Amino acid sequence: MQAATYDLEARHPGWPARLGPLKVAAGTVALRPIRLRDAGDWSRIRLRDQAHLEKWEPTAPGPWQDRNGFWSWPPQWLALRGLARRGQCLPFVITVDDEFAGQITIGNVIRASLRSAWVGYWVSSTAVAGGVATAAVALVVDHVFASGGLHRIEATVRPENDPSIRVLTKAGFRQEGLFQRYLDVAGGWRDHLCFAITAEETGPGLVAKLVTAGRAEHV
Repeated sequence: MQAATYDLEARHPGWPARLGPLKVAAGTVALRPIRLRDAGDWSRIRLRDQAHLEKWEPTAPGPWQDRNGFWSWPPQWLALRGLARRGQCLPFVITVDDEFAGQITIGNVIRASLRSAWVGYWVSSTAVAGGVATAAVALVVDHVFASGGLHRIEATVRPENDPSIRVLTKAGFRQEGLFQRYLDVAGGWRDHLCFAITAEETGPGLVAKLVTAGRAEHV
């Protein structure tokens, strides 16, 4: 039994897991693994928040309503869960006061001598202020450095996306450079800034730094 547990953890260290809670101005933030029954909340928020989300997300085929309808979630959940079980990503739901408020994913996990990945996230239009995204980023980065065995996390963001840039800088990421015409977003090839952080730069941890700065409290 112990050997089986070790083998399972070796395939996908750090997932599944529950992270937090952490209290910020907007409420109590926690992360949990994605679930099949998230379809209703996921679709409702995504359809309502099209104007809030579409301008920042990679262009995809088909209308927004079809790509974010209720029945679009099960295949996405299945694909993400499959990647997680192969150790290639760590997909989480962001909750605020136990309510679905967005997603945060550690993706493109590469191990061996690199031990790197990217972080991507979105939050409901009702949760864009009050420290929700910053808390989620801090929780997941601390987790993947401590339990996920990673060393470096990257994030890319359009230069016009001031709110997301503030999230990353408050969490402790540093800007490394500019990727020109990096992703097809909102129908065009858009420049993206590259931000990154390594395990050595986190000190006592990103959550601890938020708490020390008065931006969050342990619950």
